[in-house]
Amino acid sequence: MTPYFQDDAVTIYHGDCREIVPTLGRFDLLLTDPPYGIGTTEQSVTRWNKASEKWPGARDTKDYGKNEWDGEPVDEVLLSACRALARWQIIFGGNYYTLPPARCWLVWDKENGANTFADCELAWTNLDKAVRRLSYLWNGFQKAQPETRWHPTQKPLAVMMWALGQAPDTAQTVLDPFAGSGTTGRAAKDLGRKAVLIEREERYCEIAASRMAQGVLPLCTANAHALAEERSDDSQQRVVGGKVAP
Repeated sequence: MTPYFQDDAVTIYHGDCREIVPTLGRFDLLLTDPPYGIGTTEQSVTRWNKASEKWPGARDTKDYGKNEWDGEPVDEVLLSACRALARWQIIFGGNYYTLPPARCWLVWDKENGANTFADCELAWTNLDKAVRRLSYLWNGFQKAQPETRWHPTQKPLAVMMWALGQAPDTAQTVLDPFAGSGTTGRAAKDLGRKAVLIEREERYCEIAASRMAQGVLPLCTANAHALAEERSDDSQQRVVGGKVAP
């Protein structure tokens, strides 16, 4: 299959991962954020529209249009096929799926404050380590650091860098079969890893390709390693102004 985009670090395929996954080889790490089956797209549009009424000047209150891809969770057979391709696995929204017991869950504290949004998001892993938590503000137009939001369920780049950094150093090749706007690929590229992304909507493939085409700045790379680095004396990290707080 011809890639939609490819450079030395990242390959993007435009298509249905049910058809593409069986054609792929092995990877060191599966890092992905599949649909949870909770109707996020419609909920998000409604909530963001209400936010626009409350804060008219908010630039990140976007209407992403009506989509049906989060109407049901990913088929368990497909998820198992994706997991079978990688030794290490990190799956955001793993609490919505039937997965084996895990020693290490990744907990992203979104610092949302008092509202109806979830305080945290969880990622199931098969990593052999203790639970890890990252506090990183991501609440509508309120963010720990400026970042364009292209996708309704997009994760912050810093969060995906942190998640990727929890995997062993030997995890040099990464698969994300539910790529969205390509944040996993961007994180992998900034951390010097290689990644294969699969996305079924061409508009998001185009966005992801544009993000991958950007070079890796030395300062960004240094910050990326700081965010991804595992601190042996603490299981919790907090990001303030784009940097890991002491």
